[in-house]
Amino acid sequence: MDGEDERLRRWRLVLGGAAEGTLEGADARMDAALAALYDDEQDRRGAGLGASAPRVARWLGDIREYFPSSVVRVMQKDAIERLDLTRLLLEPEMLEAVEPDVHLVGTLLSLGRLMPERARESARAVVRTVVRELEERLTRRTLAAVGGALDRSARTRRPRRAADVDWDRTIRANLRNYLPERKTVVPSRLVGYARGQRALRREVVLAVDQSGSMAASVVYAGVFAAVLASMRSLKTSLVAFDTAVADLTDRLRDPVEVLFGTQLGGGTDINRAVAYCQRLITRPADTIFLLVSDLYEGGPREEMLRRIGALTAAGVQVIVLLALADEGAPQYDHDNAAALAAMGVPAFACTPDAFPGLMAAAIERRSYDQGRISLPGR
Repeated sequence: MDGEDERLRRWRLVLGGAAEGTLEGADARMDAALAALYDDEQDRRGAGLGASAPRVARWLGDIREYFPSSVVRVMQKDAIERLDLTRLLLEPEMLEAVEPDVHLVGTLLSLGRLMPERARESARAVVRTVVRELEERLTRRTLAAVGGALDRSARTRRPRRAADVDWDRTIRANLRNYLPERKTVVPSRLVGYARGQRALRREVVLAVDQSGSMAASVVYAGVFAAVLASMRSLKTSLVAFDTAVADLTDRLRDPVEVLFGTQLGGGTDINRAVAYCQRLITRPADTIFLLVSDLYEGGPREEMLRRIGALTAAGVQVIVLLALADEGAPQYDHDNAAALAAMGVPAFACTPDAFPGLMAAAIERRSYDQGRISLPGR
């Protein structure tokens, strides 16, 4: 196939059946799979998926055959949203045919109690697969970044190695020993990092909004919370909330159990969640409070802002993540985000890959800019 024929073929697949030209063999089957999902209803000519589980299962097999996994995940997500196939995911046979990904996990979690018992084990297998992939991708980086930050945040006047000396603080502590003729500072004492200690150094409280729009954020937050909970130097608590509050801290040994402890799709009462988290904090000056929410508050707004202000006044590091996901700039309540920013509370979206660096910056009380996604008007 020469270059011109290949361009025509690609344009025919992009434009669908409304374009001129015919396709044969694998190209025709690929075109049919695209048409079933993306052509208008009147143009599908019987190719649509309808509500037939066997037809959907065949379609899932076709797209996995003809498209790479990254494309399959996008098409599955579009099929669930455009064609309302959610109820078919309650069938074990369907769950065995889909390509597991974060968005599919979010959809399964939103089904929650609607899922029949015979589909639950298949759903757990899907969630377990995705969690395992996320752990492989994120755990090592998180442990390295956060563990290093914890080591550096523990100060000592007797650093064991040159690499453990905090030269910036050491120079500032010894400025009176500056020798003009040599243009240098002679340190009489060193300031460094105490490595290898196992004492509790920080408390981390994650409060995760489990309203329907936060599905991907819930999945990532559950995995990260389990990773942080494995570190002895951190005391990690995880709270999921809608109009009620669920403390999932005792499930952090298994992120799959954490995710099945959530219930996506309810309303939102951020104030109630913050009030509960206030009771968990025992060392305000050593606590990082992460509120993962789009800030659409269904409870008393002024009371929510007052509580967060009280936390910051007590010395708690409060960070609001408007999303913890890969999608980019999310929808969020601009007024509440602006009110928090005016109080000195950063509110921004964060990708999962940037989260380890964000946590390291929070532990060392550095700027969070490297872990944020820029938002319109922010």
